[in-house]
Amino acid sequence: MKIVTFNPFRTIGLPGVRYIKPELMFREQATIKDADVILFPEHWQVNSLVYGLKKPIFPSVESIHVGHDKVEMTRALWTVCPDHVPYTEILGNTKSNIDYILETFPFPFVAKEPRNSMGRGVFLINSREDFLEYARNNTTLYVQEYLEMDRDLRVCIVGEEVIAAYWRSGEGQFHNNVSQGGKISFLDIPKEALKLTIEAAKQLNINHAGFDLALVDGKLYFLEFNTLFGNDALRSQKINIEEKIFKYLLRQFSPLHPPNPFGRTEKVPS
Repeated sequence: MKIVTFNPFRTIGLPGVRYIKPELMFREQATIKDADVILFPEHWQVNSLVYGLKKPIFPSVESIHVGHDKVEMTRALWTVCPDHVPYTEILGNTKSNIDYILETFPFPFVAKEPRNSMGRGVFLINSREDFLEYARNNTTLYVQEYLEMDRDLRVCIVGEEVIAAYWRSGEGQFHNNVSQGGKISFLDIPKEALKLTIEAAKQLNINHAGFDLALVDGKLYFLEFNTLFGNDALRSQKINIEEKIFKYLLRQFSPLHPPNPFGRTEKVPS
């Protein structure tokens, strides 16, 4: 199998992979056309690769397109699991909409920037002044109810498999992200959270993502998901994500050459 990657850091250890810098994509069209699968393209590359060059990509088109924007992500989750999405308003930035939100949401509530990750661009709004400051910097108003919790759950998906799940705790801080100092625990992971995540991922055809969930009063809520999720917690448990990706590609694209470097894998019936 001929594999091209646009992200060398997420494909370290995969055999037979050729790295191309994203900005050189159009110069390297011959190599890309000859490849069997393209790994980790950036969002701006997807339309050209999939619709122009007709190349299969990983993560899936849906993973990249839906995961790129919290607004589209929330709308997609509304279609497949609306009961598991916090109450959310997505509105244009107008005076009437600002007034509506301030009249509708009790303090505190959460406001988000549509395109951000690792806890950046997520704000706890405690006052009118806080919200007006957020509104001054965002053309779209993305506002959610505040869910009172001391930790959230990260569920990592590769293919149709949960490869890891762990709690993240900010220890009294608003953000629980590991990148912002959150502590992790792999203990007492609720099975219903794994089942719900797999079901939602399958319905949306998300095959590489870290889903963030809250468990509040016994109910699960999707907060968001990140297509390019952090690997530090996985490495701490010696989970080899490159191996998981390779085995998924092995099931999707056969025959595969060079042979699987991670050990013998059963042949998937055609």
